[in-house]
Amino acid sequence: MSATDLRSTSRNLRRRGYSLNRIVAITGRPKTSVYFHIRDVKLPADVKRRIAERSTLRLIKFNRSRKGKSARGRHPNEFTSWNADLVCLVSHFLFDGEIRYGGCVYTNRSTTLLNRVERLMRSVYDHPPKRIEASPGVYRISYHNVELAAYLRGRAKELLQRIPTAPREWQRAFLSSFFDDEGSVYFIGTKRRVRGYQHSFEMLTLIHELLQKFRIESTLDRKYNEVTISRRENIERFAREINFSPGVRINGQRSNSIWKRSLEKRKILRRAIASYQR
Repeated sequence: MSATDLRSTSRNLRRRGYSLNRIVAITGRPKTSVYFHIRDVKLPADVKRRIAERSTLRLIKFNRSRKGKSARGRHPNEFTSWNADLVCLVSHFLFDGEIRYGGCVYTNRSTTLLNRVERLMRSVYDHPPKRIEASPGVYRISYHNVELAAYLRGRAKELLQRIPTAPREWQRAFLSSFFDDEGSVYFIGTKRRVRGYQHSFEMLTLIHELLQKFRIESTLDRKYNEVTISRRENIERFAREINFSPGVRINGQRSNSIWKRSLEKRKILRRAIASYQR
């Protein structure tokens, strides 16, 4: 099948309500190739809803078939539909957290973020976490439950599959969690940058692609595992669309701290943008 035929066939099938996976099966071409041709073709709302419902039902069936069960009979509160808060919760475990076999762990210096994860988790799990000081000033909250871990692992996998085409509100929540957990703002003299670090370059590529949906240009650095936002229009758009959450601060106690104070990242970003006016 030629590229022209693939494009025509893929777009026609998409307009008829076929899912990406079904079009891949019919054409026999790689998913990335098919997606390139249909990415701007919108599915009807009722088709999107049916696909999401089928995905959710498959996930619930899979999790119920798992052998791992809570020894204390503490079960997660399964949800059937996503919202921005649930995207925020699960994405925090993807960035500064871990979903292990025996439970879910989130580690951070920010009390604001630790309290956020604990608050959001109450909608999924009725029991409080254990909180310990992992290192000076850094705290870890842990939910030790094999059943909860299996459930959230499945939902995390689902989120990564759905977020590229998810509603804008979900994508904003995902990016906000990433930059709160992994982001920094660099402002010295005329150099202004917003950066985000991640050990997974695949995840950085996803972040880069999501930023593009908000018309925020960024660059990827494989050597340092960073995504970087520069230039005034991109930094200003980042501040309007994503930004850092109130209360999320830099660590002013670090020996190499430029500011020597634990300032809010959003305030440093505001100063950086204001400096363009000088």
